[in-house]
Amino acid sequence: MEASSNRVSGWVQDFRQYLLDVRTEFDKITWPTQKEYVGGTVGVLVIVVLMTIILGSVDALLSLGFEWLIDGLPKWLQG
Repeated sequence: MEASSNRVSGWVQDFRQYLLDVRTEFDKITWPTQKEYVGGTVGVLVIVVLMTIILGSVDALLSLGFEWLIDGLPKWLQG
């Protein structure tokens, strides 16, 4: 019975040490200022808008190209 008690006690001590380590690491975190995270958010939004425009344009051009290949090329080849 004593071995079982030692295992439980060891587990509790390990878990307590884990929580203390988590708290220590949490205290090391440096959070961004409001100016930093607003700037990061604006940067991400600008990149998303630019990528949307670029990918939308590429999609439209490829769509027109494939439409020409499917519809126009056979007509052009027949004369």
